[in-house]
Amino acid sequence: MEMNKTVRAILLLAGLSGCASIGPSTISRDRFDYITAISDSGKSQMLLNLVKLRYGDAPVFLDMSSVINQYTVEGSLGYNSSSVAGQATYSDRPTITYLPVSGEKFARGLVTPIPPPVILNLIQAGYPVDLVLRLCVHAINGIHTRYGGFARQRVADPEFYPLVEKLQKIQHAGEIGMRIEKTTDEDTSLIVFKRRVSPALEADVAEVRKILGLDPDAQEFNVVYGSVAANNREIALLTRPMIEILIDLSSYIEVPAASLAEGRTFSSPGPELVNGDPVIPLIRIVSSAQRPEDFFAAVPYRRDWYWIDDKDFPSKQLFSFVMFLFWFLETGIKQGAPIITLPAG
Repeated sequence: MEMNKTVRAILLLAGLSGCASIGPSTISRDRFDYITAISDSGKSQMLLNLVKLRYGDAPVFLDMSSVINQYTVEGSLGYNSSSVAGQATYSDRPTITYLPVSGEKFARGLVTPIPPPVILNLIQAGYPVDLVLRLCVHAINGIHTRYGGFARQRVADPEFYPLVEKLQKIQHAGEIGMRIEKTTDEDTSLIVFKRRVSPALEADVAEVRKILGLDPDAQEFNVVYGSVAANNREIALLTRPMIEILIDLSSYIEVPAASLAEGRTFSSPGPELVNGDPVIPLIRIVSSAQRPEDFFAAVPYRRDWYWIDDKDFPSKQLFSFVMFLFWFLETGIKQGAPIITLPAG
């Protein structure tokens, strides 16, 4: 009998010691769980701020600066001639730190216009030129895009959609490129048209030059920030800051009729037509009184739910691009993250 008690004590102690090293086993579980949670909360935060902007509410963004998980396993074992007693405790104590986007980071990340080289980099990376220009640019060489913000609502100029249609053909054919040159203390961005283009694209390239008022014989054009080009060898991009991109996207939200009738929000611009056909909206965000069941992102706001349908791939793709752009435009300004001291044991 005494031998059996001794064996049980040894086995219990071994079991407790076997659970002492739990760190490696938590990595795959925790990493994917946190990725999913952070991704879902990021989508909800972005969608909620779009809805808030549509209703004249102030957007609020929180950065998640750190995620720290601490696990503790403790055990004790008691043994005497008549009994064996053991106790084990397990604790999981996550520490998640949030920092509001404010001050200089807010001003530079949300209010500063996107630099023209970033626009070119996005196009060069393969993002559709029509999407990038519709989303990120107010005007190119004085040709304005559509804007849905309440203060400056306008439809696109008649030349804009034919321009982006032809630019998209040229982009797909790989006949347009970009080069960065170092001049004095600054980098100069150039858009380069190939000297020899395929016969099928010659008319499109010529039309792009004509619409933008470019030199028909030049292959390289300097890209600058502004609303009007200084000469026919320059392309001026009047880019938007991130906050105007979000305001414009909020105008696509299909708000309840009661909200419009009660004056809670503004009306969206009317549908645009090109050659009699409606222009496809950049994004479709719908509303309903009940929580949707099949959604990509959904948030409640006041009396209703606002959501993106999970089967609406173009809207999901555009929404994900906006989130990427939001992260990409963060300037990396170092903020003093709180110092967190964790116990060693």
